[in-house]
Amino acid sequence: MNIKLNSNFDQLSENYLFSEINKRVAKYKEYNPNRDIIKLGIGDVTLPLGKNVIEALINASCEMGKKETFRGYPPEYGYNFLKEAILKYYKRFHVDLDLNSVFISDGAKSDLGNIVDIFGDNPIYIPNPVYPVYLDSNRMSGREIYYMVGSENNNFLPLPKDNMKESSIIYLCSPNNPTGSLYNQEELKKWVDFANKNGSLIIYDSAYEAFIDDDKYPHSIYEINGAKDCAIEICSFSKQAGFTGLRCGWTIIPIELESENHKINKLWERRQATKFNGVSYPVQRAAEAALSDEGILECKNNINYYMENAKLLSNLFDEKGIYYTGGKNSPYIWFKCPNGMKSWDFFDYLLENANVVGTPGAGFGTFGEGYFRITSFNTHEKTKEAIERLKKVL
Repeated sequence: MNIKLNSNFDQLSENYLFSEINKRVAKYKEYNPNRDIIKLGIGDVTLPLGKNVIEALINASCEMGKKETFRGYPPEYGYNFLKEAILKYYKRFHVDLDLNSVFISDGAKSDLGNIVDIFGDNPIYIPNPVYPVYLDSNRMSGREIYYMVGSENNNFLPLPKDNMKESSIIYLCSPNNPTGSLYNQEELKKWVDFANKNGSLIIYDSAYEAFIDDDKYPHSIYEINGAKDCAIEICSFSKQAGFTGLRCGWTIIPIELESENHKINKLWERRQATKFNGVSYPVQRAAEAALSDEGILECKNNINYYMENAKLLSNLFDEKGIYYTGGKNSPYIWFKCPNGMKSWDFFDYLLENANVVGTPGAGFGTFGEGYFRITSFNTHEKTKEAIERLKKVL
C-alpha cells in the first residue's frame, strides 16, 4: 500500500501512558498469578452510581421501550433539560451562562482531544507535567508546542510570562491532573488578564472541580471577570458522579468568544453537527439526575469517601517526610520518588515489592520525571492495605 499517512503520529510515544501501565501489570501478573495487586494508578472510580442516577437511567431506558416515548438520535449539542441543569449548577458558583453556550459530550477527554479541530496553526502552551491528551492531540495536528514548566518552586502551577507568544492557545487544568495542585482566585485572574491582553485563548479543564472544598479556589474559570472573553471550559461527570462507564461531560463556549470575525461557539457547533451524534437519552437523564439537589448530595457523599482515602494517603507522606502536592481538594497525590529514583524505575519497584500500581510522573511530561501519582479512588479497605505496604518500602 502506498497511501500517505499523518506523519505527525511519529511524534507520539509508542504507547499511551495507561496502555503501557496495563501491559506491565499484565506481564507481572502472568509470572505472579497469585499476587494481590492494588491499583492506585488510573483515575477510575470504584463506588456505584447514586440511587437518583440509577432511577433516572432505568426510567429513561424504559421510555425507550415504548412507542409514545421512544427517542432516536439525540440532539448533537445535548438535550435542553440537561443543559438547563448545568446552567443551574453553575449558578451555585454565581456564574450565569447562555443555554447555547453549553455542549453535551461523551466525556471531557473527547472534547479536549477534538477541540483542536476548529483552530488554525496557533502556538500551543501546555503545562508540563499535565494530562497527556493536551499534548498528544496537538502533536497529531502538527502544531507548535511550548511547555510551561511546573515544579516544586511554583507548586506545579505555571503562571504567565512576558515572553509567551501572542495569540496562543493555553491549556490549564485545576485541580490539576496529575499534581492535585489548584489555582486560587488571584492566580487564575492573572491568566485571564494575560489572555485578554495577549489575544490568547484559555482551554480550561475543570474535570475535578467537584472535589474542591475550599472557598478560596474557584470551581469555574467564569468566576473570574473577563473569562467569558478568553476561555473555553471543559468538564465531566466521570469523577463528579462516577460516570466513567456511562460517558458524559460538557463544554462551555461563551457566545462572547470571537476571532477573525467568527464566533468560536458557531465553529464548534458546526464541528459537532458533522462529527458527533450526541449522547444517549438515558445517559443524559442520568446526568440530569446527578445535578439535582438529591443527586449532588449523593455525589458529594462519594467524593467525601474518596477524600477520606486521600487524607489517609497524605498522612502517610507526612509521616515519611516525603514531598507531595494534592490530597486536598483533589483525589490525586503527586509525590517525589524516594532516593532519587526515576519514575518508571519506581513504578517497577513498587509493583514488584509492594504489589501496588501507581502512575509514573514521566508519563505526564519531562518535568514529571522523578515524581509519581497515586489516586484515592480505590476502596477504604484496599487503600488502607496499600498504605501498610507502602510503609514498608518508602
